[in-house]
Amino acid sequence: MQEILYLEIPTPDTTAVCNWLHTDFEPGTGEKVLTPQGFRLRVFDTTTNTGTISENFPNELSVFVWAVQRTTYLKAFRWADKPFPKEQKILKRLTTGIRSRFPHEYPEPPTINLSEQSIFEALAPYYPLTVKYFQKMPNGEYDLKRVYWWEQRWREGVRNPQEPRQVVFSHLGKAMGNGQEARGKGQGAMGSAQFPSPSSPHPPQLPTPEGTPSPHSSSYDLIYIGGALGVIHAAVMARLGYRVLLVERMSFGRMNREWNISRDEIQSLINLGLLTTTEVESIIVREYKDGFNKFFDANNPSKLKAPILHTPTVLNVALDSEKWLHMCGQKLQAAGGDIWDETEFIRADVIKSQVVVTVKDLTSQTEKQVSGRLLVDAMGTASPIAWQLNGNRPWRLLKEHRAFDSVCPTVGAVIERGFEPGVWDSQHGDVLYSHGDISRGRQLIWELFPGADEELTIYLFHYHQVHPKNPGSLLEMYEDFFTILPEYRRCDVDKLVWKKPTFGYIPGHFSVGSRDRTIAFDRLIAIGDAASLQSPLVFTGFGSLVRNLERLTTLLDTALKHDLLSFQHLNQIRAFQNNIAVTWMFSKGMMVPTGKFIPPQRINSMLNNFFGLLVDEPPEVADNFIKDRFNWMTFNRLALKAARNNPALLLWIWELAGTKDLLRWTRNYVDFGRHAFIRALLSAWFPRFLRRIAPWLEPRYPALWLRLLTISYALTTGIARPQNPIAQVTSEARLHKPKVI
Repeated sequence: MQEILYLEIPTPDTTAVCNWLHTDFEPGTGEKVLTPQGFRLRVFDTTTNTGTISENFPNELSVFVWAVQRTTYLKAFRWADKPFPKEQKILKRLTTGIRSRFPHEYPEPPTINLSEQSIFEALAPYYPLTVKYFQKMPNGEYDLKRVYWWEQRWREGVRNPQEPRQVVFSHLGKAMGNGQEARGKGQGAMGSAQFPSPSSPHPPQLPTPEGTPSPHSSSYDLIYIGGALGVIHAAVMARLGYRVLLVERMSFGRMNREWNISRDEIQSLINLGLLTTTEVESIIVREYKDGFNKFFDANNPSKLKAPILHTPTVLNVALDSEKWLHMCGQKLQAAGGDIWDETEFIRADVIKSQVVVTVKDLTSQTEKQVSGRLLVDAMGTASPIAWQLNGNRPWRLLKEHRAFDSVCPTVGAVIERGFEPGVWDSQHGDVLYSHGDISRGRQLIWELFPGADEELTIYLFHYHQVHPKNPGSLLEMYEDFFTILPEYRRCDVDKLVWKKPTFGYIPGHFSVGSRDRTIAFDRLIAIGDAASLQSPLVFTGFGSLVRNLERLTTLLDTALKHDLLSFQHLNQIRAFQNNIAVTWMFSKGMMVPTGKFIPPQRINSMLNNFFGLLVDEPPEVADNFIKDRFNWMTFNRLALKAARNNPALLLWIWELAGTKDLLRWTRNYVDFGRHAFIRALLSAWFPRFLRRIAPWLEPRYPALWLRLLTISYALTTGIARPQNPIAQVTSEARLHKPKVI
């Protein structure tokens, strides 16, 4: 018996597929015998009149379907060694018929009116399991509204990329740097805005509305919009002596995600003085012994099967995220900062000496204004500022103009209890895991992290191409999550006790260089997910922000001390790493292009190919790779081994990425090699030299000092044993003394 066809059929309605096979499909030859899951196709030996079947004639095909992951799959097997008569013609007719009858579909959430019905009533006909289990969660109605709101906001941004909502206005006129007057009120936000080339020292031109806001007596040094990642950085800056305001749309301290990290990465919080060792221990709710990485390989050839990759120091520390947020909020307020929660950002007006921010108090529905020296966008993927700054990038090779190149729609939940004993050992976590092949055009991946007591935090996500016809759906993913959770980990979903949902859109940006994404304007800078500060493999904006917190803090502190708050200075303050820039191809290789069918096992084959190589490497190689600390030599060695093990890999990547993205990646690779060469020449002496000349250079040439600091960090960040110059100068930073590195 030999498998001759394997198809993913993008529908959960397996019965409809089976009925189509029974009644509509005509193979054109042979006798079709119906079976419960499909049909058998057989041919009798016509050389005799006995009706008996020749032993050597390839006389029968078996075609059947089954369901897993809310998706239908089909396989065809040949019973004999030789091809069935007209076999290829039959298989082509079968494939063409199924693709025509069951094409890709991308359901839209319904338009609802919550003044007439509840969110549960509105969504129940479309997402019955999602409604059922959100009703069992504390604050479930509120959280489901958040899911719906976030999806609608994301879809709007994806489908109107050249007309993002205008929220930032410039009143700088000729001071914008290129001698042109600012635009008038009637023009669009960024669709008509002029952008610089990546090397330009000037910011994009923002429209100017009529009227200029007046300076306000209530003024801050820093105004953060977004209270999750925002409060971490805000607390650090407040403890450095700056007056800080944090604006949060929700009730402060509520989180849509849980956070996991490792010991060595969380050390930066101690280095900066944000947390003590005792406080770090108080927010750790679980530290598991080992993490598993395993991808489904039942349909892979033997050379593309892989054992479990053990990563005991990757994401192995589970944090009490809400406790940590409240702790950071208390530290922020103790240092003189303020928190305005349940307050929505409306707009920002940039004037010569400050930025004036308009917000709305959602409890009273009243608007108010506040001013500051610098606005920090920490609103994440839904940030209208991020969309406005990057909604139109003329240097892009692609036709689509969008703020992000990829996204991971992510859903899940924190489950207090309800799993039977023995289902999971809480001393272990699932870092990356798949239990099936491509499902309705997505390779679904699970994560599981033990928490306090019996708690388990479980995520389901996929790497997704940003496309107007298929932006990516949280609600569809939640319906998948509640349906297929028992397939992933044995359980009775009705017996689970839900603590809270976890969801969000995690963005990705395929960098072509250190300046190809605008993350700043005059007196405005983005951090975290709003800046696409994300690792291509497993880390979200949280992990990337924490690992780069010392770097961002020192650079921003330097800019504030010397009033270097123009676009050309702030746009340098980013956590770009050349090694991360080459690994976005891993993300691209895990995305099924919208509307395209590829072999269902393809992505799992690619993942097993690479992770199988890491299994054979020393543990520190896998640890460094997943934590974005690999060097040029390691990357090339592993890439060559992967290509030798599976020569078709390059063709597969080309099929998924396309020619234009491969050309972009080639530029990344050349830049990675160039940077590795420069690092080899400078990293041994340049940081120490800079430290020696700091007392003389910084007071005299602060802009040059900031630029050299960014170069020094680029040399020492993202290597296996990164230097830690900041710990030596933290106390000086708090006193606002000149920093050295």
